[in-house]
Amino acid sequence: MVPNSSAVSLFSLPRPVVSAQRLLFHAFLFLLTLLTTTVSGALLAQSFRSGSPVDLDRSIVLFLDFQKHPWLLLDGLPFSVTLLLILLAHEMGHYLTCLHYGIDATLPYFLPVPTLIGTVGAVIRIKSPIYTKRALFDVGIAGPLAGFALVLPALAVGVAKSKVIHGIATQGDIIFGTPLIIRFFEWAIFPGVASSDIYLHPIARAAWVGVLATALNLLPIGQLDGGHILYSFFSKWHKRLSRIFVGGLLLLAVGTMFRYEDVWAGVPWVVWSVALSIFALKHPSIYDASKMDSTRTRLAWLALVIFVLSFTPAPVRTP
Repeated sequence: MVPNSSAVSLFSLPRPVVSAQRLLFHAFLFLLTLLTTTVSGALLAQSFRSGSPVDLDRSIVLFLDFQKHPWLLLDGLPFSVTLLLILLAHEMGHYLTCLHYGIDATLPYFLPVPTLIGTVGAVIRIKSPIYTKRALFDVGIAGPLAGFALVLPALAVGVAKSKVIHGIATQGDIIFGTPLIIRFFEWAIFPGVASSDIYLHPIARAAWVGVLATALNLLPIGQLDGGHILYSFFSKWHKRLSRIFVGGLLLLAVGTMFRYEDVWAGVPWVVWSVALSIFALKHPSIYDASKMDSTRTRLAWLALVIFVLSFTPAPVRTP
């Protein structure tokens, strides 16, 4: 049985043994993700510098330029380093909390993908059971809180470096949604300027990805971070509520398609709901009748506030 956190010190717990081969694999994925996100960041930086919207066809031409002049990739480091620090903080929040409770978990696996942002995030794998709801809650909420703590300064710096170009945010091949937290920083730094007229700097765009990752992870579904929080408070209702929220995502997909008259606006929610239904809807049972204390209840409300500030109905869509 895993001891309660109040009776155990982080430094007294046995450290999980990680083989050199496994460490090399983690490092390889991290470096590969650094490369793919740096390429993506360089593309974003080139577009930002020229004041032109994100154009996927033009991105292919720029990518060929990087092969001839690799030093141009240095422009992508502000985006990639910012994004990877946010993702690393999120996953290390989970990992260190697992260490605190003596839960066997892996180091973060970064997931490189050659897309506009260069990654689909990072994950850790929990390899041993979690025996108490309080441990589950702490593991679940630690990631979003740690990641969001880095998102805020990244937004402050990134939005301050952004510039005003009339209608720029609604041009190009992809239109990015604007969550409330980003709109707050835009309002504070560019008072009276419409969000559609603000061209976000690559650092702010990296923070945007971090905000999206926070919102997705805090969805109260299955084995997502929000699902862990939900289970900690409503374990008997967790399965039913998870299915209701998955259904809500499908309704949201249909709603955004009609709202923006754009099929692609709803596709991400369809994909996400199907993936959750297949891989992460069922939550492992925890036989623990204890209630959440007042501190964790307040943290749960904080997580809800962060979710509301981070969520946007249409993260990406076409013009």
